[in-house]
Amino acid sequence: DRALRVHRLTPGSLDAAPELLFEYSFEDRYNDPGRPMTVRNDAGYNELLLDNGAMFLTGQGASPEGNRPFVRRFDLTAKETMELFRSEAPFYERPVAFLDDASTELLTRRETTTEPPNYVLRDLDAGTDRAVTAFPHPYPELAAVQKETVEYERADGVPLSATLYLPPGYDAERDGPLPTLVWAYPREYKSASAAGQRSDSPYQFTRVSYWGAVPYVTRGYAVLDNAAFPIVGEGEAEPNDSFREQLVMNGAAVIEEGVRRGVVDSERVAVGGHSYGAFMTANLLAHSDLFRAGIARSGAYNRTLTPFGFQREERTYWQAPDLYAYMSPFMHAEKINEPILLIHGQADNNPGTFTLQSERLYGALNGLGGTARLVLLPAESHGYRSRESILHMLWEQDQWLDTYVKQAEVTMGSSAEAEEEGTEAPC
Repeated sequence: DRALRVHRLTPGSLDAAPELLFEYSFEDRYNDPGRPMTVRNDAGYNELLLDNGAMFLTGQGASPEGNRPFVRRFDLTAKETMELFRSEAPFYERPVAFLDDASTELLTRRETTTEPPNYVLRDLDAGTDRAVTAFPHPYPELAAVQKETVEYERADGVPLSATLYLPPGYDAERDGPLPTLVWAYPREYKSASAAGQRSDSPYQFTRVSYWGAVPYVTRGYAVLDNAAFPIVGEGEAEPNDSFREQLVMNGAAVIEEGVRRGVVDSERVAVGGHSYGAFMTANLLAHSDLFRAGIARSGAYNRTLTPFGFQREERTYWQAPDLYAYMSPFMHAEKINEPILLIHGQADNNPGTFTLQSERLYGALNGLGGTARLVLLPAESHGYRSRESILHMLWEQDQWLDTYVKQAEVTMGSSAEAEEEGTEAPC
């Protein structure tokens, strides 16, 4: 039921019953009271940070305006909360630690969309702050990359969001729509209201990591990063019962929003993801014609090989064999008629994503005449660590997008209108 309960315990006493402090849904980010702050003791262990019968709570502070991290003082006797600090626009400011015994000097990590994270010391009593560090922009040549949080709805009304990145100096009216990369990771929810809650901040610094999709904005793509792909199952329904249909709704919605803004060329859109995001990618290519190509890294594609559940799916294969077949893109490999790049660590020891998963899907696609490429990275596990592997991964992805997306002939119809199964749009 997604319920999370926080109790106060009395160690050493068998008679004292646990005292309930908080009870809420861990999906409900907007009402998360926060996590207790700790301090390292002389023995090297973390213990609760306490002050005259009160503890301190910190959290992301999710809200309709985006994440606004906070620090709160919670009186354990009166059960009363007092907010001591909360991040304010135009900054994204995250609490790090108190630096004094009175818990009035708070070290924070502050950033904006154009200023990298730096440390700030706040005097909560005086209401003043001073900079502690002055780290320069780590890649000033990318400082002009355009970043924006976009909000939109999918067909059933569930609100969604994504972070849109555009090349420096790009103008939609002058330059027209761009080839696009959508990067995502699906998550399950038991309520549509929780699924629609924001989990980002419009004021965070533009980070360029080898691991995600942002680097491709420098290659002339529009990038829709961290696109929301919720899978909702309310009441008696389980989220995965309609997994494929909801994936396609999410994909269609993010493309339509980009097209509405004039920045996305709907006929040249790629989708990608890592792990469960790779599983998502293969399913989207199998059950829609929304995307021109896909990048799937370290994914699982045959759910009968994870028979005791996966992600938040608690039913075993023997309890729901039809579901496992329904959700496995391997079982529908003949429908994957778009190019897919499969990348996997050759020593992946994650039990849900053994390397065999990519090898078998590639074998199926190869035998069926599909367009696929399998790249195995030596000695790498579920995440990739070596410089050689990371640079090769980036090169493979760049070449794949250039060949099958950027340079693709525009012959399709409005792909954003394609529906799950049965669409006639050629690819």
